[in-house]
Amino acid sequence: MGNGFKRGRFAVQGIRTKKVLPKEKNSLPLHRVKDKLFLASSPASPVDLYFSPFTYPVSNPFTYPVSNPFTYPVSNPAPDCSFLSPGLFYLDLNIYRETVIKTLIKKQNEELYRLIERVKFDGKYYRVKCARLGEWKYCWDLAVRVQFVGMMPGLAFEPKKIISKEDKKIIYRSLVLINPYELWERKLVEKLWNLRDRIEFLIAKILFHECIHILIFLGKTLPSGFEQTSIFLEFKELLKFANSKQLCPECCGVQSHLRNLVDLCPEFSKQSEEKPDLVTELYEFLIHEKYSIKKTDLAFGLPCSNRKISQNYVKLAALKMGLCMEFNKKIWKKEINRLQMDLEKLYDRIDDN
Repeated sequence: MGNGFKRGRFAVQGIRTKKVLPKEKNSLPLHRVKDKLFLASSPASPVDLYFSPFTYPVSNPFTYPVSNPFTYPVSNPAPDCSFLSPGLFYLDLNIYRETVIKTLIKKQNEELYRLIERVKFDGKYYRVKCARLGEWKYCWDLAVRVQFVGMMPGLAFEPKKIISKEDKKIIYRSLVLINPYELWERKLVEKLWNLRDRIEFLIAKILFHECIHILIFLGKTLPSGFEQTSIFLEFKELLKFANSKQLCPECCGVQSHLRNLVDLCPEFSKQSEEKPDLVTELYEFLIHEKYSIKKTDLAFGLPCSNRKISQNYVKLAALKMGLCMEFNKKIWKKEINRLQMDLEKLYDRIDDN
């Protein structure tokens, strides 16, 4: 699976196809999902969680004891160019080989490979690690589902914490959704002409990215005394650098715009005690994504520019704050543009380090 590929007439022999009517096309509704996500046997398909707000009411099933959940989509939410128009045909693309995908990840990072080594991509939870600290046993379960639906490349959800006092056991359950819909992106097609190779490469790249998030989530939830992964330690160093005086102009600019945007949201008043925590979490989210995207690009190539990354994730950060008041929309848009420019500068400075 290198950079070389066999050029020639594209064929989809052996792949079943059927006509899809326009009304059957996948859509991405902008509303909250009320059905429970974390089912042990078959997780639901919460594609619309991409646009879920940052905070949730107590009744929402996605409110966990660990912290407010963040969803982390992989970069490049929309391909630059399509070789085949989505919606014309439905391709039965379940031709990928899990062993090949895991081998691709193993070549790039052993820690991420160990995380998914025993996990099948069927949406069921598999135990990936257990450790004992004192009288309590800590376990980590991971579910991975590949689904060709919608326009979301990938999602990683923060661990759901399950406490069993009788068994003195704490279980963290994480879910990763993979959607390799960018199969027809020009650079990827030029890199890998064979369809199955392209599917496996794209799934491996998205899963690599999302598993970085999972290891960072676990690193944040692990009790002190547990050995941390090198990925979590690298991220902590980057976050420390992103908050240092060395990046003061860019860092202060981004955080200032985040505060201004929070002020424009009716859910958070200027006197709200939640405001400082929200700004800190959103800033960490933006650094978290930069680290994951950069590490994935170094491993798999096909890098994305800081301008595109900042444009994508500024919009997502804004959605996590909730909607602004109608009369503040012009101010909100201006603040979004300023945030994007300062975030791009911050990402450039991080790359220069």
